Amino acid sequence: MNKSILVLGTIASLLLGGTALAQDSLVFAVVPKAMNNPFFDLARDGCEARAAELGNVTCTYIGPVEHEAATQAQIIEDLITQGVDGLAISVSDIAAATTVINRAVEAGIPVITFDSDAPDSQRSAYVGTDNKQFGTALGELLLQVKPEGGTYGMISGGAAAPNLALRVDGVREALAGSAWTEVPGSPTFSNDDIALAVQQMGDLKTANPDIGAIVPVGGWPMFAPDGWKNFVDGFKADVDSKALALVVADTLPQQLQLLSEGYAHGLVGQRPYEMGQVAMDTLLALTNGETVEDIIYTGVDVVTAENVADFLK
Repeated sequence: MNKSILVLGTIASLLLGGTALAQDSLVFAVVPKAMNNPFFDLARDGCEARAAELGNVTCTYIGPVEHEAATQAQIIEDLITQGVDGLAISVSDIAAATTVINRAVEAGIPVITFDSDAPDSQRSAYVGTDNKQFGTALGELLLQVKPEGGTYGMISGGAAAPNLALRVDGVREALAGSAWTEVPGSPTFSNDDIALAVQQMGDLKTANPDIGAIVPVGGWPMFAPDGWKNFVDGFKADVDSKALALVVADTLPQQLQLLSEGYAHGLVGQRPYEMGQVAMDTLLALTNGETVEDIIYTGVDVVTAENVADFLK
């Protein structure tokens, strides 16, 4: 069955027949870039927990199975037709998302973005990370881990994802004027495909045997712990000596465990659970006619071997 048809059918089931909602309940839809990305699972958990606390709110979590901007736009169109009470969207493609966001607002539906923004759309607020600062933190952490520099390569996700482009810019700005230089062909684009991101780790090392660091600006390759371990084990002496430094975005539980076992040198993490919580509060405020901040940052965490135990508690 076509993925888009399956997903859109699921939306109809959730909104119309899948749950019995009181008539005064509000349905807020959270639309991630991809439902096969465990980062967004935490945002889902946060929105569902907060909705349960609020009592009169239901969090509907639905998006493309894989990172597909066109499918995300189709899903948002269908949610508009179904008449949800609010939308929180992690933007895959600015142009496509801006069109449907503006359509939703024109239909009277409050819209916010989270994780990834469409700043020129009619959305009311952005909830999430300061992505430029996030990239800067990744670059600064690499300088801390390996100040002597070398060559480095980055792995990104979708080429049109605005949040990831800002992170790439932040890394470059942090390393400008240092002893670090970026290899040709960086960043590679995994399109949020976890297996492809792991493969691209190997591709960067093969194409650049003396590469001094790899910096994924999202956690994708570490979301496959066995694949990540297989890569690192192939160059364990280099990793242990920091001849190959590994500084990675995100701090999901499996990533923290890998860091604690010596399979990375540092992580810069977002707070997706809080994004989900704040998204529900912000949409409820908008529904009640309240004014909200245009930008709501949820913060970042820098984790190394020295403090990883605190995050694993």
